[in-house]
Amino acid sequence: MEGSGLIVSSSPHQHTTVSTPIIMSDVILALMPACFAGVWFFRLRALAMMAVCVGSAVITEAALQRLGGKPITVRDYSAAVTGLLLALVLPPDLPLWTGAIGAIFSVAIAKFVFGGLGRNIFNPALIGRAFLLASWPVFMTKWSWPIIQASWIPEFDAVTTATPLVLMKDMGIKAPYANLFFGQVAGCIGETSALAILIGAAYLIYRGHINLRIPLSFIGTVAVLTALFGQDPLFHILAGGLLLGAFFMATDYVTSPVTPKGQIIYGVGCGILVALIRLYGGYPEGTCYAILIMNAATALIERYSIPRKFGEVKRVA
Repeated sequence: MEGSGLIVSSSPHQHTTVSTPIIMSDVILALMPACFAGVWFFRLRALAMMAVCVGSAVITEAALQRLGGKPITVRDYSAAVTGLLLALVLPPDLPLWTGAIGAIFSVAIAKFVFGGLGRNIFNPALIGRAFLLASWPVFMTKWSWPIIQASWIPEFDAVTTATPLVLMKDMGIKAPYANLFFGQVAGCIGETSALAILIGAAYLIYRGHINLRIPLSFIGTVAVLTALFGQDPLFHILAGGLLLGAFFMATDYVTSPVTPKGQIIYGVGCGILVALIRLYGGYPEGTCYAILIMNAATALIERYSIPRKFGEVKRVA
C-alpha cells in the first residue's frame, strides 16, 4: 500500500533489542560470583576445569558447524555458557580430560543431535554431568574440602570426601548454616556458595532474563516436603546444587515451559523429585536428575497449561 505508511509483513510483529548473545553474556556475568567463589575455595584446579570445559564446548560447536557446512555461531556464547555451567557442577578434583569429554558430549549429543541451539530437549550441561556420573562414578563422587577449620565435623580426616548432604544422610552430621551460605564446604565447584549464586540470580532477575515462578516453586516445594518429613528445610535449600539448579538450570529458556502456569507446575515437579531422591533415593543429591526428568515433561506441561485465547469459550456438548 504505497504512500499509506503501512508495512505488510509476516509474524512476529514485536521485536526486541535483547538477542541471544546479550542473554548469554548476561548469564556468564551472573555466573561470575560463583566462579570467583569456586576459585577462592578450590584454587587453580577450579579455574583450570572452567577453562577446559569452556574451551572444549566452544571448539566442539565450531567444529561441528564447520563439518555440517553451517555458519559458525560461537559468538552467541551459548557454547561457552554450556561449558561454564558444566564446570560449575563438577567436583574440583575431577581429572581435566574428564571435564573435556563431558563438554564435548554436552554440545555434540545433547545439543547438536537435536538440531542445535533452541531445539535441544534436555539441558546440555546437565546431560554432560549425568553422562560423566554414569561413566566415571568414582571420579564424580570424590570430593575435597576447602582449607577451613572443620572442628564441627567429628573425625574430620575420615570424612574428607563427604559433602554436607552425604554427612547428613549417612552420619546425621549437619553443616553449619554459615559454612553452607558462604561456601566453606565440600561440593561441586560452583554449588557450595549460596551467597555467590544468589548474587548472580539477582542480576538475572534485574536484567529481566528470568522470573521467580520456577525458582520459588522449585525451592519452596523442597522446603515444604523436607519439613513435612522431619528434615531441616533451610539445610536442604543451602546444601547441594538446589540453588544453582533452580536459578540457572531449571530456568533455561529452551528446556522449560513458557506458560506461567506451566512454569509453576514444572518447578513443583522438580521440587518433588529432588525431595524424593534426597530423602529416599540411594543418591544424596537429586537436582540434576529432577531437572532432566522435568525437561522431558516440558512439552506435555505446555500442552495442558496454554492460557485460553481471548474470547474463547468451552464447547458445549
